[in-house]
Amino acid sequence: MGTMDHNKMGAMDHSKMSMDDGQMDGMESMAGGATTTSRTPVPVLTDADRAAAFPDVAGHGVHDKKINSFILLDKFEYQDADNGSALAWDAKGWIGGDVDRLWLRSEGERTNGVTENAELQALWGHAIGPWWDVVTGVRQDFKPGSPQTWGALGIQGMALYNFEAEATAYIGENGQTAARFEGDYDILLTNRLILQPTVEVNMYGKNDPQRGIGSGLANTEVGFRLRYEIVRQFAPYVGVTWNRSYGKTADLASDEGEKTNEARFVAGIRMWF
Repeated sequence: MGTMDHNKMGAMDHSKMSMDDGQMDGMESMAGGATTTSRTPVPVLTDADRAAAFPDVAGHGVHDKKINSFILLDKFEYQDADNGSALAWDAKGWIGGDVDRLWLRSEGERTNGVTENAELQALWGHAIGPWWDVVTGVRQDFKPGSPQTWGALGIQGMALYNFEAEATAYIGENGQTAARFEGDYDILLTNRLILQPTVEVNMYGKNDPQRGIGSGLANTEVGFRLRYEIVRQFAPYVGVTWNRSYGKTADLASDEGEKTNEARFVAGIRMWF
């Protein structure tokens, strides 16, 4: 390791290491500026300031017992039937909370001004999951034949891919039993133009000639309705339905001169509120 020449260190020009007094003055001014007091001092904190900064916090939103309601006139339509013009309806609604609700259902048909069938159901629904309710209650048939009362038990809700379904079993007078399945699905062609396929299946446990009903699979209805939602709550539609009777029910219909297989053009409105 080489030795350092201290003579050379002594010969070093210390004048070059001197700092300009002007630079020193600048640093002093900077230091002085950092300690300058504010011209607008922070005001003294008051109780009003604290209240504004820390307001009372409301409780978290939770499931409560608020009463809501909903009414849907799913079908209110003119039908071009083979034996004349018909007016058909299918409506439902509920009132209640998120878990328990009172449901009302009504459907029927009038042909050439005469009521062919009409019914009203009052059901208590209890949610068993996010998408399904168990329902139980009564169903009152006004037509066909003499009035008849049924007990009802079923399930309703939304299956996979937004397929809405209802399956209900009925126990009527004189030991009569029945079952009904209904389903529909909305196909969005555009944001407002919607094609809705529907299906309804009815089955009975006993023959009931007075009402034109045979045991087993009685009848089915398959339909396609194309609606345009002018607003979400109101939509006119057109469509077509196919109605078919089976087994003893078809035989009873033939005896009355009625068709057992019929296609109908329909036009109507759908609304909810």
